[in-house]
Amino acid sequence: MASDRGRPIIVIKKKVSHGGHHGGAWKVAYADFVTAMMSLFIVLWLMGSSEKVKKAVAGYFNDPKGSAQLLGTTMSGTGPEISEAKQKALEDLKEKLEKEIKEKKELEKLMKQIEMTITPEGLRIELIEDKNGTFYQSGSAQLSATGQELLKLLAGELKTLPNQMLIEGHTDAAQYSTDTSYSNWELSADRANSARRLLQQSGVRADQVTQIRGYADQLLRVKNNPYDPSNRRISLLVKNADAGTAAQLKNAHMVEGPPAPPAAGEGEKKGNEPGKKAEAAPPAHPAEAKSAGQGAGKVETAKNEPAKPGMLSRAMSILPGKKK
Repeated sequence: MASDRGRPIIVIKKKVSHGGHHGGAWKVAYADFVTAMMSLFIVLWLMGSSEKVKKAVAGYFNDPKGSAQLLGTTMSGTGPEISEAKQKALEDLKEKLEKEIKEKKELEKLMKQIEMTITPEGLRIELIEDKNGTFYQSGSAQLSATGQELLKLLAGELKTLPNQMLIEGHTDAAQYSTDTSYSNWELSADRANSARRLLQQSGVRADQVTQIRGYADQLLRVKNNPYDPSNRRISLLVKNADAGTAAQLKNAHMVEGPPAPPAAGEGEKKGNEPGKKAEAAPPAHPAEAKSAGQGAGKVETAKNEPAKPGMLSRAMSILPGKKK
């Protein structure tokens, strides 16, 4: 025991190091976690939402810029739901057109270049070009013999329908020419207009085609290849609405303007006919009736009315030294 008391007491202290600063990596991980949680809650909210909300969200992701709504037509055919009766009518029309095209041997080989799709907007018929130019002459708005024959065949069926139509022209991204006065914009619009002209010559009513649109290369069919020949096409959209819809919308947006002014001298003839007095128009407001008297009476009334204090007189009245 005595030897143990003589030994020195050794105390061992361990130095703990924290390894320095951890940096900001945890912030990135936390941000990812919060983003994932937000996405989860959005998905859960959408799953419990109505069909209308789901379609609105899906429409936004399909077309974030909202260009389809501005243009009035979409390639995917998103729009209001179509009734079963109209759906059946468009399906029958599609089958009939496909059957007639197959019956013509010279047009049967073009079935791969003729696409018919039923969308909520109506029946879309697309005439897709190849590298040799099937429906239009290369770089021109003039229809080829094949294009004329196909459009005449379509006109034979479309002219019997009450549905209205619109025609769209599209090109690829290849520059038309170095001349800036005529570009793909003019070419696409001219091709759509030449199709409209031939359809109406073949029996389609003048009021049946409501719009002609030229999009140039803004609505590409093959987006990852702007120079693909299939981007050059003509689209005929047979609308599912009846023929009176556009007229009703047109009349609904018409605003009746002010009546036209009378012709020169017409007012004088009416007021200066012999034996007749010019009738004064009835006043539009009671205040005008009071002022319809003689000018002298109007002056006397103005004089007898007390003058209303102006802003300057009010300011002068509150200055110090002035009597209120």
